[in-house]
Amino acid sequence: MIIHHIPFFFPKIFKEVTWNRDRKVNKIYLTFDDGPVPGVTDFVLELLAKRGMKATFFMVGDNVRKHPQLAKAVQSQGHGVGNHTFHHVNGFKTADALYLEEIKACQEIIQEILDMEVKLFRPPYGRIKKSQFKQIDASLELVMWDVLTGDYDQRQSPEKCLEKAIKYTRNGSVIVFHDQQKSLPILKSMLDDYLSYLQDAGFETALL
Repeated sequence: MIIHHIPFFFPKIFKEVTWNRDRKVNKIYLTFDDGPVPGVTDFVLELLAKRGMKATFFMVGDNVRKHPQLAKAVQSQGHGVGNHTFHHVNGFKTADALYLEEIKACQEIIQEILDMEVKLFRPPYGRIKKSQFKQIDASLELVMWDVLTGDYDQRQSPEKCLEKAIKYTRNGSVIVFHDQQKSLPILKSMLDDYLSYLQDAGFETALL
């Protein structure tokens, strides 16, 4: 079961985490997790460029290492970059010291390849222990979301994915897609339609 949007009380309980931005402004925040991946990230970049839209890409460090030119393409086209650990690790199943090393390693490879200091972090699967959160560098903003498209779940139809994404998108929403192979079939079927909806509805895409 995919929970496409967070319960309204989550941001009130977890105040130190970013779930959304200003609800009074008609901006939304597209995010793509798990890349860069050839054949997927470049597909996403092409659609975004066609519509003049911006997004933030939460990159897996090992993928940055494997595909540096694709990571550079994301940056050169004016998109944002965030840390998604080096090996896409599950915080609930990872010792604190190793988890922090994963974040550090991702920071370092992005610094090396893109010559930039990342300020955003999203835990893979949205799973992070309180003890890990407390030890993360204070300069990193922990970003979750309020709209989860579920594009990675091939049991879900593209039509349902599009329907839910549209239903829950509102001012200030942080929307999660994935630029990974598992998501590609759904992305190819519905992403451009979703971007078209955003334009027709008057939303502006902004960087986190």
